[in-house]
Amino acid sequence: MHPPTPPSAADDDRRAAGTPTSPLRGGGGGPPGNAGDPRGSEPRFPGTGRPSTPPARSALPPFDQPPSSRPSLAPSPAARRPAQLPPTHTALICVALPGLAISTDQGQLTGRGLEGFYRGGRRVLSRCQVRVAGREPLAVQARMTAADSARFVGTLRVSPDGGPDPDLVVERIRHADGTERITLHSSAPRPLRLPVEVSLGTDLADLGMIASGTAGPELPASVHASGLRWSRATGGAAVTAEPPPADALASAGLLRWELDLPPGGSTTLELRVRQDGAGPVRAVGRAATSPLAPARATGDDPRVEALLRTSIEDLQALLLRDSAHPSGIHLAAGAPWRCGMAPAEALAAARMTLPLGTGLAVGTLRALARTQLPGPGPRSGMLPGPRRDAGPHLPPGCTGTEATLLFPVLLAEARRWGLPEQATEELLPTAERCLTWLRTTVGDGTYLPDPQPGGPLRCETQAHAHRAALLGADLLDAYGRPGGAGLRQWAQELRTAFRAEFWVEDRGGGRPAAARTPDGRVVPHFGAIAAHLLDTGLLGEGEPAPGLLDKVQTEQLARLFGSPAMDSGWGLRGLGVKEGGYNPFGHRSGAVRVQETAVAVAGLATAGYEKEASSLLRGLLAAADTFGYRLPEMYAGEQRAEGSAPLPHPAACRPSATAAASGVLLLATLTGVRPDAPASTVMLRPVRSVPLGEIGLTGLRIAGAPFSVRVSRLGVAMVEEAAAGLQLRA
Repeated sequence: MHPPTPPSAADDDRRAAGTPTSPLRGGGGGPPGNAGDPRGSEPRFPGTGRPSTPPARSALPPFDQPPSSRPSLAPSPAARRPAQLPPTHTALICVALPGLAISTDQGQLTGRGLEGFYRGGRRVLSRCQVRVAGREPLAVQARMTAADSARFVGTLRVSPDGGPDPDLVVERIRHADGTERITLHSSAPRPLRLPVEVSLGTDLADLGMIASGTAGPELPASVHASGLRWSRATGGAAVTAEPPPADALASAGLLRWELDLPPGGSTTLELRVRQDGAGPVRAVGRAATSPLAPARATGDDPRVEALLRTSIEDLQALLLRDSAHPSGIHLAAGAPWRCGMAPAEALAAARMTLPLGTGLAVGTLRALARTQLPGPGPRSGMLPGPRRDAGPHLPPGCTGTEATLLFPVLLAEARRWGLPEQATEELLPTAERCLTWLRTTVGDGTYLPDPQPGGPLRCETQAHAHRAALLGADLLDAYGRPGGAGLRQWAQELRTAFRAEFWVEDRGGGRPAAARTPDGRVVPHFGAIAAHLLDTGLLGEGEPAPGLLDKVQTEQLARLFGSPAMDSGWGLRGLGVKEGGYNPFGHRSGAVRVQETAVAVAGLATAGYEKEASSLLRGLLAAADTFGYRLPEMYAGEQRAEGSAPLPHPAACRPSATAAASGVLLLATLTGVRPDAPASTVMLRPVRSVPLGEIGLTGLRIAGAPFSVRVSRLGVAMVEEAAAGLQLRA
């Protein structure tokens, strides 16, 4: 089992610079955009012991350290400034984990910044520069062709009397699995004999060292078979070429060919990069056993097809298989910074992709069940997870709390989508221990603190706990296990208390508080995290579970989300523009986080607030278009204007598991599919206002069988394909 890793590159482990602005703010940190993990828990690549983020930072202790070592809720001195991260927003990132290929739009790998081929968090090749007839091709185009490949095109003028037009095209197809094909296409009127040189080099550095600027110089090369090899005490790497080069110069790291091209002819060189002791990269998402169904979207708006296709491709590229437990297939949080397991994000993404089948859910649940902390002790039953930044007004939270509460929710909803009974019963004991931890930790109180003990009472933590209690009780009852009645009773008490004690009255109609301090003070700042109050979960017969807010409060929350202070025109801001500490690039203080916007869209639509849901949906879809439908985990929350485009965050993961999964959630929300596989029924509650016109989804999965649905321009949903015996419920 790979060690758990933090949830995202630009999310959970970055802190705002300077002294805390709230009595609740504690711990150290760095400026926005820093990938140093302030929770003191290193993100790691699967199968390695190497951190994938820079070590320089001010650290907070992990959640399972004794209380004496936990961060205080009092202000702390300003943190020291970590090294500046190499930007990722302009990079072309090919992903087929555990392989990555990171390039600029110039195509040449120069060894600067993050450029290079990676395997398991180590850069196996940093430099790959092509020269033809002594010159570098002029870059004219660079684009992603799939989640795991990119195409680069350059031109040269090689004929002395050819005029200004290029007569040689150099095409490079780069794959995350460590292969690159270099093809020369001639348009010259006469045969060409061209000297071609490929200059290679590497530092064999860990991604964390590269990100923190401590990678070191290139290593000396040696001639190896039909290429070059580099080695150091911790391992080595080699590049082989086909056809073999006419000459290989180890001292210069150079491979040379003399190539003959007839008029209009082409020739291809292929380079293969391999890490010592590692076989070819075999991406889980490319296998026939991929847990994600190849669903398709069609409709009046052509963007829906591109969004779903790209979302599924990115999810497949981020899939990981636990080598010790082949059934443990789960998602990495994102590239390039978070290419290992991140419990809370893995569970959230698996939940959003349930319309594509339950295979990813069961793989994720199995992988995390093996990490559950044993008893006795106050953390018995928890899933471990690192600290997460919570913005300028709260101290870091614990992703382990969120993961522990998400586990029974995902299991319960996966059962509704058709998770086989055998798999449900296998995982039920782990879910029971999660629920037992919840009730034990709350004890005689009403609220769940995070982190425990002594942490603030966070709004979203109560939403996660309330949903876990209701869906967990439903799950326990279905299998004749005790505890359901107690969970429902506590959930009722939580609803009553929350509606009174977490609602802050103001002249604008009120708002849910972000948190309450241990001594009872209210933290009133309002942001996108309140979207989780709308995510109540799915019970039997296609009915949503009750939420923590009453009807009037839910209507007010919808109004706030639809206001210009929160709706940027590209999605939901992490913090309202009028709130103290607002920063349009702040990952918890103003940036648009795709997952939270998608959760808000789904929750608003379910609650009947289609106008606000549709506005956020259109904004997110417009942003997806500008990002080539590969949505980053977040981008700046600046207000949308005519002719503008969302500003990318320079350190956001892209692709991101939760952002890609959000594309699936958004389109499934439009069709309103609510299955209850144990009862052999499905309910359809589409968005009646059809904000994108007619839409159809084919190739979804309910109870393991294909399911297709179409929503007409009149807002009428029709089932076009379903498992035998599945009945439509009114």
